[in-house]
Amino acid sequence: MKKIFIILLALISVKNLAQESGTLSGEIRSNSEVVSSANIVMLNTEKATISDSLGNYKIENLEESSYKIQISAMGFEPIRKTIVIKKNENLILNFELKRIENQLNEVVISGTLKAVKRLESPVPVEVYSPVFFKKNPTPSIYEALQNVNGVRPQLNCGVCNTGDIHINGLEGPYTLVLIDGMPIVSSLSTVYGLSGIPNSLVERIEIVKGPASSLYGSEAVGGLINIITKNPINAPLFSADFFTTSYLENNLDLGMKFKIGEKTTSIIGLNYFKYGNRVDNDNDNFTDVTLSDRISLFQKWSFSRPENRIFTIAARGVYEDRFGGDMRWERKYRGGNEIYGESIYTKRGELLGSYQLPTAEKIMFSFSGNVHFQDSRYGTTSYIANQKIAFGQLTWDKKIEQHDLLFGTALRYNYYDDNTPATSNSTGNKAESTYLPGIFLQDEITFDEKNKSLLGLRYDYNSIHGSIFTPRVAYKLKINDNNIIRLNAGTGFRVVNLFTEDHAALTGSREVEIKNDLKPEQSLNVNLNYIRKFNFENGTFIGIETSVFYTRFSNKIVTDYESDPNKIIYDNINGYAISQGITSNIDVNFTNGLKIITGISFLDNRNVENGKSERPFLTERFTATWNVSYKIKQIHLTIDYTGNLYGKMKLPLLSDLDPRAPTSPTHSIQNIQFTYSKFKNFEIYAGFKNLLNFLPKQNNPFLISRTDDPFDQNVEYDSNGTVLATPQNPYGLTFDTTYVYAQNQGIRGFFGIRYTLN
Repeated sequence: MKKIFIILLALISVKNLAQESGTLSGEIRSNSEVVSSANIVMLNTEKATISDSLGNYKIENLEESSYKIQISAMGFEPIRKTIVIKKNENLILNFELKRIENQLNEVVISGTLKAVKRLESPVPVEVYSPVFFKKNPTPSIYEALQNVNGVRPQLNCGVCNTGDIHINGLEGPYTLVLIDGMPIVSSLSTVYGLSGIPNSLVERIEIVKGPASSLYGSEAVGGLINIITKNPINAPLFSADFFTTSYLENNLDLGMKFKIGEKTTSIIGLNYFKYGNRVDNDNDNFTDVTLSDRISLFQKWSFSRPENRIFTIAARGVYEDRFGGDMRWERKYRGGNEIYGESIYTKRGELLGSYQLPTAEKIMFSFSGNVHFQDSRYGTTSYIANQKIAFGQLTWDKKIEQHDLLFGTALRYNYYDDNTPATSNSTGNKAESTYLPGIFLQDEITFDEKNKSLLGLRYDYNSIHGSIFTPRVAYKLKINDNNIIRLNAGTGFRVVNLFTEDHAALTGSREVEIKNDLKPEQSLNVNLNYIRKFNFENGTFIGIETSVFYTRFSNKIVTDYESDPNKIIYDNINGYAISQGITSNIDVNFTNGLKIITGISFLDNRNVENGKSERPFLTERFTATWNVSYKIKQIHLTIDYTGNLYGKMKLPLLSDLDPRAPTSPTHSIQNIQFTYSKFKNFEIYAGFKNLLNFLPKQNNPFLISRTDDPFDQNVEYDSNGTVLATPQNPYGLTFDTTYVYAQNQGIRGFFGIRYTLN
């Protein structure tokens, strides 16, 4: 009887305690987006919880007292607040987290294929959020990268304005472009793959400078760019962003989220870009800027599964009609020799996804595939190409004491066919099909709180070139929370497809000559990285990150424009090439609303052959970028001043008589934007691009040679095939579009409006 009485007394006490205890609940959001998996902790107690997929949280059975609560989530600044819980109170508190705009505390995956805080990663990774790119709105990610230190969008054609991405002065083919970690952007389509991705659906962009082939295989020789799209669960219900420029460039981004049942969430995004205004300010009778009509549709699905296992699928389709050339050109002249035009039709489809296996171990299957069809006419030269790429990867993430292991196997299939000598032999056309299976192992070893290392090894077998090994080693020393040193060394490789990567081989009138069978390029890189943080009592933050790097290439393919002005000659270098330098980024956040992100890189790129050292074409000696933002809260106005500065670059001339400058001038592109955000869910922005009105024709008589004779009908040659200087051709030139280093657009205004609905 006594025991029963004690039990009843205990139950009554518990009931009374429950009646007298309080409850705390609410929602975690950031800029109208829900924040899932946020940690809500009542400090100095055992009370804690995690926000669900809708950003909701709840903590029950809180005694009447004063508490210190902390809300934190990866990629956001933590919040601490003192609250008071009263008896029987159901307190509702919603928290607005602020996304971290300094790069040092972001979460990254590109360095190790695992989600980890950037400061904890043994591999240096730079992170850029959509907030960064909105400071200078552009119609494509390709153009947006102009404000990233050490990264430069490089135009390769003065007529059709196609290009690639240079990292630390290395040409575009050495940069691997990923979407959600998948090598979806093939070498045929770097500029096309980076165009048409709706900016509203981009979560962040991660950039790794230096070889990453031990994880990602071919093409990750000089660095990689990983575009991370939004998780559908965290996306807003609807978003729209439209802007136009005084050049009449119009860009529209639309995004929408919807649910299918209880376990499926999807986002769909549309990007449409239209520029049809023919402008010829340099008076050469050719369009200054390529006309473009592009539409891209993107959709991503996220499926809710037990134990929060991952299952996502995404798809994208792109179509673009691009033209540049004679101002009189019409579609009826396409491919003919009457009026010159460069017309490019692009059709592209992509599919990618990730599926975590329903096992006790963390095993992930990731896949991607793309088809790319390109129908191009460069005057009378046709380039019709068809490329299909399939990629599958299986990874097993396993922790054993201080070892964080990652095992992986991958298979990449590449089909490529075109109407150039790249896929022809003595018997006719022969499409190229290659298989690239690979296996890799990575071991991240944590010795103690301050010391961590990473060892990696990858083996690939190319069906044409055979076996390829790519080792990797990294070491991180965390002196304290504000001083971190990283040392990385590794190798990279790239299997070459010449015509898909070098636009010069297809345009102009030069003859293409390939001296020998081209071998795969390989690189060896060493990178020393140092991060220093300063946190002041008034809340001001300063982060400084500096890297010294050295990369040596063997079998590098070099382009020879000078031996014969009528030819472009390709061959593996008879020697080696180096890329070395120092780069530094400074990130400053003041409490008064002023934020500064600036960077500078000093680059030394050289080809060393037969004892002779020579700078490659279109590689700058230094580059600088800046991004200065000031928010005036009282009037809801933000001012963004962005810009870049590029050093001189060696440019390809056609003859000793060519009157164009042999090097580009040191030049700067600067922009300013004003954003008004008083109205709920709306942002109105306007500004000017290229404030200094820089044009590449400055101090040059022309950019594109002989636009009055693009089919070289009036060019005369001597018995050796050398162009003769004549009264009609006083400089001894042929038609050529390769003399290009900057966009041929002067100062222009822009105006836009953004709308976001939760």
